[in-house]
Amino acid sequence: MSRWHPYVTVACVVERAGAFLMVEEERGGPQTLFNQPAGHLEPGERIRDAALREVEEETAWRVGISDYLGMYVYQAPDGKTFHSHAFLGMALAHMGNDLDPAIHAVHWLTLEQIEALEREGRLRSPLVLRRIRDALAGRFYPMDVIHER
Repeated sequence: MSRWHPYVTVACVVERAGAFLMVEEERGGPQTLFNQPAGHLEPGERIRDAALREVEEETAWRVGISDYLGMYVYQAPDGKTFHSHAFLGMALAHMGNDLDPAIHAVHWLTLEQIEALEREGRLRSPLVLRRIRDALAGRFYPMDVIHER
């Protein structure tokens, strides 16, 4: 009997002066898609550390994580289930390192620009806008709600 295994991912909402840190990704379709800096948890990695790593790899920004937005469950059209742990962060410094090869570009976009991308069907998943709206509404939790050994 095979066991079901959800994909564990992390994402980070980073806001600066009314704009959100976003990545534009090549996904093999006719258009690029937009997402928060996000990615998969690696074996043995702590969830918070994964979020920090993904932000730096995908955007060349070092961030400080302040709060936990929560775990978002997403059933993708291909049937895969994602358990996405989302964080709220603040930009600290641009590192200037090379970006992950899957990243086409890094942008600071306003909520209105992100909503326009949603209307065009260019957000990676419905979680992108949901995480931003939760952050703006103050729906986040202290980091100590995560218990890792």
